[in-house]
Amino acid sequence: MMKKILSFALAITMAAALTACGSKPEQGTTAAASAGETKAGDTANGVTADVKKIIDRGTLKVGCKSDIPKFSLQNTATGEYEGFEDDLAYEIAGTIFGCTPEEAKEKKLVEFQGVTAKTRGPLLENGEIDLVIATFTITPERKETYNFSTPYYTDAVGLLVNKDSGITSIEGLDGKIVGVAQSANTKDGFKKYVEEKGFNVKPEFQEFDGYPALAQALATKQIDCFSVDRAILSGYVNDKNQILEDRFAEQEYGVASAKENEGLASLVEDKVTTMISDGSMKTLQDKWELQ
Repeated sequence: MMKKILSFALAITMAAALTACGSKPEQGTTAAASAGETKAGDTANGVTADVKKIIDRGTLKVGCKSDIPKFSLQNTATGEYEGFEDDLAYEIAGTIFGCTPEEAKEKKLVEFQGVTAKTRGPLLENGEIDLVIATFTITPERKETYNFSTPYYTDAVGLLVNKDSGITSIEGLDGKIVGVAQSANTKDGFKKYVEEKGFNVKPEFQEFDGYPALAQALATKQIDCFSVDRAILSGYVNDKNQILEDRFAEQEYGVASAKENEGLASLVEDKVTTMISDGSMKTLQDKWELQ
């Protein structure tokens, strides 16, 4: 009789873990599917305490950008986040909760929080968010502080200038004002590039809090150049400006998690590498017309 009671209780626990996503789990073992068998401190069936905490909470908290068209942009009408990186968050949530990305979106299993280059690290470190999926460039220094997945996108820094500025290359920026995002590594990449090329280019750098502010500063000619990753710049191109051919400081974006959340980092790594190998990452990039 005791064995029957224990079996019945286990069945109820497992069913509750899957309720959030309905009846269409992804193929293979998912975190949610085995979470019901995990006790405090256990890693039964690969479900670690950090992942189980997310399952018990019922949402995956993700820091994302709110101002990058195609990558992650908050719809001012609906408040929803829309873009490649937001879809990637739903893919990861689907794996955690044992459902499809579409169900994860429909059930609102991802709680997005807008971040900037300045705020994303601290929010991750203090536990307010579980993951950062926000054009977060992987560097040796950052890897000492955070877990990073295999790169899901590779880009390079570019230069956006007004067409009537007369600036046609990076060499035309000597003595000019170049706008960059706060806490981004654009300035260092710029300096390294001109040094390698032997260019005598020494602009003045000004930091701004957010890409819309940079785009506005360029449009009103407070700055002579808006410099950031080319994929980000492409969302701010119009008939009055242009991206120069110069590209430097290749950027690899990774999904970041807190250093202590090794279980979550492993789950994310498996998901990202699987999407790359099976072509679904490329399909997602094509959906959002990323080059």
